[in-house]
Amino acid sequence: MIRPPLPSLGARFSGLHWPLIGLIVLMGLVGYGVLYSAAGGSNDPWAWRHAMRLGVGVVIMLMIAVTDIRWLFNLAFPFYAIVLALLLGVDVMGEISKGAQRWIDLGIIQIQPSELMKLALIMALARWFHGRRIEDVRRPLVLIAPLLMIAAPVVLVLLQPDLGTAAMLAGAGTALLFLAGVPIWQFLLVGAAGAAALPILWSRLHDYQRQRVLTFLNPEEDPLGTGYHIIQSKIALGSGGFWGKGYLNGSQAQLNFLPEKQTDFAFTMMGEEVGFVGCVVVLSLFLLMLFLTLRIAIRSQSQFGRLVAMGMGCNLALYVSINVAMVTGLVPVVGIPLPMVSYGGTAMLTVLMGFGLTLAVDAQRETIIPRFPGHL
Repeated sequence: MIRPPLPSLGARFSGLHWPLIGLIVLMGLVGYGVLYSAAGGSNDPWAWRHAMRLGVGVVIMLMIAVTDIRWLFNLAFPFYAIVLALLLGVDVMGEISKGAQRWIDLGIIQIQPSELMKLALIMALARWFHGRRIEDVRRPLVLIAPLLMIAAPVVLVLLQPDLGTAAMLAGAGTALLFLAGVPIWQFLLVGAAGAAALPILWSRLHDYQRQRVLTFLNPEEDPLGTGYHIIQSKIALGSGGFWGKGYLNGSQAQLNFLPEKQTDFAFTMMGEEVGFVGCVVVLSLFLLMLFLTLRIAIRSQSQFGRLVAMGMGCNLALYVSINVAMVTGLVPVVGIPLPMVSYGGTAMLTVLMGFGLTLAVDAQRETIIPRFPGHL
């Protein structure tokens, strides 16, 4: 089959989903405002770096968005293998920070392979299920390979240790299996096995991870120690009230009572300064981004495109829901940032690359992707 030529670069750019791109940039600017406030009304040290990363990330996002989706399809398995190798490399040459070994120092930049795995896993699973009939997906033997794809990075990330990212990988992988058509009874069976294994998992957790769970259950037991973060977060959210204390006027954040206000607890700082109304607006923007992502998935003519877009939507939903639940005390603190808002280079790059893949799916939604690369 002759491979049809791609439209011109200008045509590809004009065909992008510009309302979604505008929402992404807007959310990045919200993050800039939050980090500017976190530094007490200064660009240094977080806001200007966030702005630079946003600019670079948007350029990378647009480059991915105009890339031939068939080339991205062919890249899925190699990309997964490379990121998995990087995860293995973390154990050998990873940088240790705050008791965890999660980064690889490449000299110019530091990368966190576990973040890149969030993209690689979705792409690899989408390629695996591409072109498979629903009857094949329902056969247990067909699921051995995708289950191993999910289990390998989850185990490696747990060893770093990074419980939050491992939970996100497991959640995104499980969502892809469901979207691909795996029967519900198989999820129930695995869930029952997981529940039975909880005592073993508890015994294998690090001391600080067990303490996080205990603190989640009763943060007032150690208000000046392990419970300090979540108690201060609840105080800040509550003090913001309906309208908030005003931009740059949050006492918990500006007086440094609120820890990690530029990363894990950025949403808390927003709640204190712009109140319930501001938080609802921000969450509504995230919800609109999710709606547009799922709409893109539904419109795609290829199974690979549909699963990639849905997977990226699930990834975004996990980011936001876990972070908000974490800072409001609904789940233990596991170090998941608020996408496009919290300070962090690899996390922002990962989210923007994910949006780039989603935009590519939308711009090339009528492109037919054969099951096997040799048929292109």
